[in-house]
Amino acid sequence: MNQNLAVADYAVFIIYFIVVSVYGYTVYRKRKQDEQDAKAYFLAEGNLTWWAIGASLIASNISAEQFIGMSGEGFFLGIAVAAYEWLAAVALIIVAVWFIPVYLKNKIYTMPQFLKTRYNESTALIMAVFWLFLYVFVNLTSILYLGAVAINGLAGGEYLHVIMLGLAIFALFISLGGMKVVAYTDVIQVAVLIIGGLVTSYIALTTVGSAFGVGENAIAGFKVLMKEAPEHFKMIIPKPTATSSQLEIDKYLTFPGLLSYAAGIWIINLNYWGCNQYITQRALGADLQTARTGILFAGLLKLLMPLIVMLPGIAAYVLYTNGQLPQLVGGKDGAYSAILTFLPTGLKGLSVAALTAAIVASLAGKVNSISTIYTLDIHKKYIQKDAGEKQQVNIGRLAVFAAMLLAVLFTWNDILGIGGVGGFTYIQKYTGFISPGVFAMFFLGMFWKRTTGSAAIVGVILGFVLSVLFNEYAPALFGPDTLLYTAYPNGKGAYEIPFHICMGLSFFFTMLVMILMSFAGPKVNPKAFETEPGMFKVKPQTTVLIVITMLIIIALYVKFW
Repeated sequence: MNQNLAVADYAVFIIYFIVVSVYGYTVYRKRKQDEQDAKAYFLAEGNLTWWAIGASLIASNISAEQFIGMSGEGFFLGIAVAAYEWLAAVALIIVAVWFIPVYLKNKIYTMPQFLKTRYNESTALIMAVFWLFLYVFVNLTSILYLGAVAINGLAGGEYLHVIMLGLAIFALFISLGGMKVVAYTDVIQVAVLIIGGLVTSYIALTTVGSAFGVGENAIAGFKVLMKEAPEHFKMIIPKPTATSSQLEIDKYLTFPGLLSYAAGIWIINLNYWGCNQYITQRALGADLQTARTGILFAGLLKLLMPLIVMLPGIAAYVLYTNGQLPQLVGGKDGAYSAILTFLPTGLKGLSVAALTAAIVASLAGKVNSISTIYTLDIHKKYIQKDAGEKQQVNIGRLAVFAAMLLAVLFTWNDILGIGGVGGFTYIQKYTGFISPGVFAMFFLGMFWKRTTGSAAIVGVILGFVLSVLFNEYAPALFGPDTLLYTAYPNGKGAYEIPFHICMGLSFFFTMLVMILMSFAGPKVNPKAFETEPGMFKVKPQTTVLIVITMLIIIALYVKFW
């Protein structure tokens, strides 16, 4: 034992592990016939309920980079970072109403298949290979590394590799059972994640209340946070002026106020929730109404996430600035782990279980998507065209194992340098460069029948080039202040354009070039998707869910604007 975790904490964690493992095995035994049906194995086709889809979406989305990274941003920025979660709920409404009908109508099972069906095989193959590299060497590695580091810190700091292997094996055990096992174990994972996360937030607030002499009361503790750090409860970061400090500039560079809402944050959310195999795969095997309800349920759950992953960071900031948090290690990214030290025995084990649930669910979901893309879009098409259903399932399992093995090898000694830049920054950096081009290609492909395959290929490449240009070179080449942007000193001897603005500019010019190129083609591309009258019409119960979600979001923005 060590000073951080006691016997009761380990007991709670072991119970969690046993429950998830037994339930996962039970689901697997009931659906073992999926081994004879590749689409059932990869997509759980026709077998997922709306609540399983919604829970799985959240469990796969929330991982160590949210618990650690977003809590750290809560410490640094405050409630402004909640926009990622609250606007994700709006993005999920858009995906449920307009994106999913297109996918299901055209029997799309993977994102590369979408590109082949709508554009051409070259575009599909290029993006399939890209997504595999991105998922393995960016997402999978960063989730595994950051998760292992976070849990290792709570377990005494001496078990990094043991924990890394444990997380990988646990996720492997779940993912080898296919999408149905992944999705239904995610229901338990998300329940543990939410309960454990809420417990942590509650303890954080009562700790603040106790430290400031208002009693161990969560509501009183929240009022203390608003009083002691009022700037942390503003959704809009003010634009820097000539007298702004470097800290104020750094906050704006991270989240540039109203300009974030002009394009950047929408590109991030719509690309992630609507054009991402890792996410959309949960809904692609269901009927339209089930898929829509599950996605909207996930949107409602997203509204809770700032309370779980951001609020502890603000509590850590208030305690730290008032000398009540000496154990903060590693700057802002140490905020969540520091708050966990206040939890009593047993509850600390529950919070570690919540963190583990988030990590394992994300790892399992990611490797399942990797195996789906590799098996259906590469192996079946180019390597073993005559592979039967059972062979495809076996190939998928080998892909799962290979992907996890690569992730462990590359994170064992942090070969990729994830620890140097931080997992959250690492993911944002490498996925953000490609997001404008990918989203432009998907958006125009769905909703403009004139878009051509050549425009799509140029769009992906141009989006990446423009992202690199605006993020890395534009201020030095064109100056810090132009008609398109304003760059700010980053404290490292150079000027920098806020990341969200870079994404918006890249997306705008990529869309413009793709539209101009497509005008050179036929008025209706032969590969354009067919739409039907009423295809995007929603049922009354769907409208109710949408209205409830939007009213909550409006109320939150009115309160914290």
